[in-house]
Amino acid sequence: MAHVQVLVVGGGPAGSSAAWHCAQAGLDVCLVDRARFPRAKPCAEYVSPEGSRILHAMGALGTLEGQAAQLDGMVVHAPSGDRIHGEFVARHGFRGFRDRGLGIRREILDTVLLERARAAGVRVVEQAKVEQLVQDANGTVTGAILRTESGQQTVLASLVIGADGLRSVVSRRLGLARQSRWTRRVALVAHYRDVADVGSLGEMHVTRNGYVGLARVSNGLVNVALVVPQRTAGAMRDGRDRFLETWLRAQPSLAPRFANARRITPVRATGPFASRAERPWAPGAMLTGDAADFFDPFTGEGIYSALRGGELLAEFAQGAVHATAVDRHVQWLRAYEHERERVFGGKWRVEQLIGIAVGMPPLLNHAARVLSKDRDLADLLIGVTGDFVPPSAVLRPRTLLRFLG
Repeated sequence: MAHVQVLVVGGGPAGSSAAWHCAQAGLDVCLVDRARFPRAKPCAEYVSPEGSRILHAMGALGTLEGQAAQLDGMVVHAPSGDRIHGEFVARHGFRGFRDRGLGIRREILDTVLLERARAAGVRVVEQAKVEQLVQDANGTVTGAILRTESGQQTVLASLVIGADGLRSVVSRRLGLARQSRWTRRVALVAHYRDVADVGSLGEMHVTRNGYVGLARVSNGLVNVALVVPQRTAGAMRDGRDRFLETWLRAQPSLAPRFANARRITPVRATGPFASRAERPWAPGAMLTGDAADFFDPFTGEGIYSALRGGELLAEFAQGAVHATAVDRHVQWLRAYEHERERVFGGKWRVEQLIGIAVGMPPLLNHAARVLSKDRDLADLLIGVTGDFVPPSAVLRPRTLLRFLG
């Protein structure tokens, strides 16, 4: 039976960031993941300009920039054909840690981040599945029972951090997982080579039956991420590959660009999205990354939120671990919840507004018409999605009125 101060469940960006930052705070940390790295993960594979700040702090940016595509901004194609074109370097006066975003395959990103956690002193255990949480008589989490290559193992911890994604075992076992009332969507993701006319902007193509994102990533590949309402999932019975390629061929603006393209990787599925934990903690446990909340992948913010969430929780994890009384321990966890709201609340509201527009084609068409004529406003919105323009810059009433045209 092992004893650690912090047990992190999940080795993606959220888990590696949480583990690294907790280790930097002087805590004894063990990170476990059910996979063996490197491993593929369905994802838009986009790191915002401000995400590079955290990668730099973790000592990973130099390695990753050499293996990533550089992205200057975003162009959104509305169903009407109108375009929203925004770039990260603009006249609004805000600047990110880097002037560009990164397109980086998860096999590369996650492996580099996991090694940075290991280098910080984190004990990393791969191919370790959480079978159940250990709780005391009062329901406080005190560890987890793992199934590893060598058999069952119990790890006791002062704090368990659930960073294990959309279908978080930690969140579900604690009864914290909740599904949003918003339209739920699923995604199909694959990598292609030789897609025509893909430049330095990420692309979103919105239709009346879903949307698809295109962006250059590592090794000259293009990430293709199709997001459709969950109700259409039944049409995938004939295979994900066929569904994705049929959908692309049905789009007049995209079909010619994929005429000579070759799919390089299997089509992987993820979702449904629109999930959020009732709260990001329980006595003895914290949630971060997609395990805590994930609204919709349209803005491609999962990786930044994962990195930033891991960064901000370390102070509260340290306080909770060292608390000498139960009520003080819970105070630290409540403070963590409030800090997440302060840091992410404005962005959540922007994401919800964008999600509403994407789900209502007439509304998105109107916004696209306005933004196609107001490049400064488009740049401001793209800067918010790049995490270096404060959401308040878009949410203030006089700016919202500009969207009305």
